[in-house]
Amino acid sequence: MRRGLLIFLLLLFALLAFAIHTVWTLITLLFVTGARSAITKAELPSPNSSRIGTGPALIPKILHQTWQNESIPAVWKGAQQSCLDLHREEDGWEYMLWTDAKMEAFMRKEYLWFMETFDGYPYVIERADAIRYFVLYHYGGVYLDLDDGCGRAMEPLLSYPAWVRKTVPTGISNDAMGATPGHPFFRKVIDSLQAYDRNWLLPYITVMGSTGPLFLSVIWRHYSSEGLNEDDGEVRILFPDEYQGTPWAFFTHHLGNSWHGADVEFIFWMARNWFLVTLIGFALGFTIIFGTWWTYHRLVLKKPASDVPKWKMASVRSKFPFWRRASAQKEYELVSRHEV
Repeated sequence: MRRGLLIFLLLLFALLAFAIHTVWTLITLLFVTGARSAITKAELPSPNSSRIGTGPALIPKILHQTWQNESIPAVWKGAQQSCLDLHREEDGWEYMLWTDAKMEAFMRKEYLWFMETFDGYPYVIERADAIRYFVLYHYGGVYLDLDDGCGRAMEPLLSYPAWVRKTVPTGISNDAMGATPGHPFFRKVIDSLQAYDRNWLLPYITVMGSTGPLFLSVIWRHYSSEGLNEDDGEVRILFPDEYQGTPWAFFTHHLGNSWHGADVEFIFWMARNWFLVTLIGFALGFTIIFGTWWTYHRLVLKKPASDVPKWKMASVRSKFPFWRRASAQKEYELVSRHEV
């Protein structure tokens, strides 16, 4: 193999290895199902069971939700009310609606060290994402997006130190979560927020990767791989059948995604046309590789003859008789002309 080609392949391999290392956690998420931590139907009481409320309540009876102000949009009032009806004050539940003003006051009082990052988020939804992690760590309780309604009382979910819900095809979501105060998983989450505060050009990807479900999934993967998902630090997983869509599910889903923009439509289009996108990706990848090789060959390997040492040219000529004869003829002609 030519030395130049070998160097090029080694550089290409190093670049691919670096790229794979960078996204390795995302790759592993494709194969981590969370089934070992699943909250199964078998361990949950039925919606009308007399056993509801008789188990140990580790998570306090606090329901957290967020919105800009106290005026909840009409499209979500039904979902909100369904949760209030099932989790009443007389049953020991406390409802906390975190408006922008309350978020600001809470963060300045309790987590001043994070305020520079909190104020610096370019998108409002990033602050709404971040606050849910802080209030769950600080107060404990259950966080629920306003577009999630309640299909049954959440008392059975209070028996676990912490829980999140599984998303399809991979990872976990941050729209429905519960935890005890000071839970180590949410400690790790809030400690990681500053490191993941990056701009990925597209708003959707920036939000997902800095504070949203993708960020939470990556932290969950690290948390599990570090062996912290045990005993009081355990995080249980609520799978789709227990989340919504079945008679025994805890939640119902309503119209949401109020922060989505045109970039999300493009990403969803890519998901619907994944085969075409895959073909384009392969074509683009091979084009980049070929273009890089051509440039490397043109600028690095193919040097002008004047740059090649005479001893090296002589060595190369000695291996090719036809070159040697042509060179000798040229030298002979030059000598003859000089003598004339």
